[in-house]
Amino acid sequence: MAKKQKKQKAKARLVRGFNDRLADDIRATNDMMAKIHKVFELYGFDPIETPFLEYSDALGKFLPDEDRPNAGVFSLQDEDEQWLSLRYDLTAPLARHVAQNINEINFPYRTYRQGWVFRNEKPGPGRFRQFMQFDADIVGAPNISADAEICMMMADTMEALGIKKGDYVIRVNNRKVLDGVLEAIGVIDEEQKLSVLRAIDKLDKFGIEGIKLLLGEGRKDESGDFTKGAGLNEAQSKSVIDYLNGAEQNNIDGISELENLQQLVIGAGYDENRIKIDPSCVRGLEYYTGMVYEAELLFDVTNEKGQKVQFGSVGGGGRYDGLIKRFTGQTVPATGFSIGVSRLLTALKNLGKLENNEMPAPIIVCVMDKTRISEYQKMVTELREAGIRAELYQGNPKNFGKQLQYADRRNCPAAIIAGSDEFNKGTVQIKDLIAGKEASKNIKDNKIWKSKRPGQFEVKRSEMVEKIKELPAIRVYYRGANDAAN
Repeated sequence: MAKKQKKQKAKARLVRGFNDRLADDIRATNDMMAKIHKVFELYGFDPIETPFLEYSDALGKFLPDEDRPNAGVFSLQDEDEQWLSLRYDLTAPLARHVAQNINEINFPYRTYRQGWVFRNEKPGPGRFRQFMQFDADIVGAPNISADAEICMMMADTMEALGIKKGDYVIRVNNRKVLDGVLEAIGVIDEEQKLSVLRAIDKLDKFGIEGIKLLLGEGRKDESGDFTKGAGLNEAQSKSVIDYLNGAEQNNIDGISELENLQQLVIGAGYDENRIKIDPSCVRGLEYYTGMVYEAELLFDVTNEKGQKVQFGSVGGGGRYDGLIKRFTGQTVPATGFSIGVSRLLTALKNLGKLENNEMPAPIIVCVMDKTRISEYQKMVTELREAGIRAELYQGNPKNFGKQLQYADRRNCPAAIIAGSDEFNKGTVQIKDLIAGKEASKNIKDNKIWKSKRPGQFEVKRSEMVEKIKELPAIRVYYRGANDAAN
């Protein structure tokens, strides 16, 4: 009789291109989001939320990567055999929402959204298949002043996050100018035009020489993967490179719009050190119909190869007057931008803007007597009511040493200790774990350390919360937080 095969355990592993987020990263992101919210609300924008899944046909033909499965999106069929896709950005779902509710929406419609988006692309260093975006859009406003407001809001957002003038620039261009350049050199096929735009969009990543390859036959990366080029001949490629190098363009639609936007932002106090016209700004997606813009950070960082490189783009967008038309049959003007949350968070870390965002670990209330759990829990509640993080030790209470080890591993600032003696006297012991660590550096003898109990002191039970507030680690964090709130 054959032996029954042992069932294999499931292997704990992450899907490639996805990542777990830990507490410090989540708190830092939330802090950053709150600052962005404040700027957007100041500009009169209101939040909206759309679902992760959309019908695939609602996302349209503007997909992120034609060479990947499902054209760069993750798709599945529902019970009615209709194709659904995880959203690859937040703009296509907004277009669907506006079209679906067009008779109820008050135009111009100012809205912002945040959420996860998904790309079925090749993962790599710093390149994930799931990432968070933060978008703001003005729908129903055809004026260049709407584009100018978006650019100014991008600049204000950078500065609200502590990125000072000179460390960023908002680059602006117009797809009408790009279309004029391509038409002048005979590029009229939509697929070829899109290939050229995607090649130009890689300028900051590959430089001029890399762009020449992508404009021509194609480019092979270090891993050996080949990206097919746009197929331009040498003369056509030269014209595009000349344009990128600032060659003057005459009689091309879109030039006057750029000049108008420049006048508007300068008049509002945003000089070209903050908002700058730049011919190399193109944005890769096909649905842009006019202005395009990109927020670029100008300071240097060290990449994974140890090289000094400019940080680069943390967000961008543009005007997309034709996207909603797919649903309604009528042109609905719209303009907006998207922030890459993870990249922006990385940038703030590089600038040292997130140093004070760590939440202090909780005060640990130790359990010395299981019959008094309710009294220990009351201590925890009193600390929480005072706005101090606190938790009741939930492990095995038999080994008191392990309770302190747990508190130490969590970097807790203090532990509350109360056994039968303390309950009889109406006191508690407060162990300042931070002070204790410092004092123990100078005490080598274990017996002396136990007898002195550095950092530990007894207080009346009624004074417990006030004495905890006076601990240096608690005082600095919580009073600083209260001052900021006020």
